Amino acid sequence: MDFEFSDDQERLRDSVRRYLGDRAPLESARAGYAAEAVVDDAWRGLAELGLTGMLAPTRAGGAGMGMVDLALPLGEMGRVVYPGPFAASAVGAVSFLAAFRSDPVADEWLPRLADGSAVATLAVTDARGAAVHTDGARWSGTKTHVPDGSAADLLLVALDADTVVALPATDDAVHVEPLPTVDGSRKFATVTLTEARGTAITEARLALAAAQDRLALAYVLDGVGAAEVALELAVEYTKEREQFGKPIGSFQAVQHLCADMLRAVELGRAAAYYAAWACDEADPAERHRAVTVARAFAADGFYRVGASAIQVFGGVGFTWEHDIHLFYKRLLTLQHLGGSASDHLEELASLVL
Repeated sequence: MDFEFSDDQERLRDSVRRYLGDRAPLESARAGYAAEAVVDDAWRGLAELGLTGMLAPTRAGGAGMGMVDLALPLGEMGRVVYPGPFAASAVGAVSFLAAFRSDPVADEWLPRLADGSAVATLAVTDARGAAVHTDGARWSGTKTHVPDGSAADLLLVALDADTVVALPATDDAVHVEPLPTVDGSRKFATVTLTEARGTAITEARLALAAAQDRLALAYVLDGVGAAEVALELAVEYTKEREQFGKPIGSFQAVQHLCADMLRAVELGRAAAYYAAWACDEADPAERHRAVTVARAFAADGFYRVGASAIQVFGGVGFTWEHDIHLFYKRLLTLQHLGGSASDHLEELASLVL
């Protein structure tokens, strides 16, 4: 069994790394902190490279590829804390719509999502006491923590596990309010519907579950890249910073921190890559188990990588001027997106016992 990426996949990773390093450096992530949405030249460049259509079927102008192919590019986005709506649109929304071969919403929107000319997102989480409900052909209610809701042209709002309503974000009955978070490179919003008109997509249970698994994994794969850079920056700093006339990397306590960080990165990467394979090749039950395991490794492990990197850097790591806090916040957000490792392990126990 071959566990290596192909030459083509490695070349794609290298191309994306060069592109993002040139067009979306960390300075752009800092600038994006103040924006409600980031659909910029870098986003359009990713679309020109074909990344926004990698998961879209060929019938819609996409590449018809899978999560294994997208794993390395997603990691590269984590390495520059890319603030655009890639995971929400090119992974979550595209995966959902691609599951329907003869649906008018998919037929209309998939080609636009594939070429990057439009952005879509999944709205799944109900605000407390404000679940979306229907009155004939109109829908009202509130969804919170909608990823990249402010950037979306199309909202795919889950009524329940079986029905999703497609709503143009330009509808006057749809109100999108940016949701402030600690990590400005991840954009979230609260979406409120007031008798909004949309198109219901029924019998969507399997498609919605698969799309949610893929979206969750996209965040983990992004976290792999962010954690790698946090580790790299910390290790380099241990070679340069001196205390008591010695590099701090010579002290055992610092070495232990770095060793624990390396262990977390390697375990998280292995779990994420297996989950990417499971999303493409395994049955739905194994796919969900694999994604749950990957989220369990990433939730606390990657957060500790970021927190330990801050400890290695000391006081300078807390300053806005240093880059390490950008990665720490990215990894903290990853933990908050789906809960702690204990939450995921409890779900895994319920699946296997």
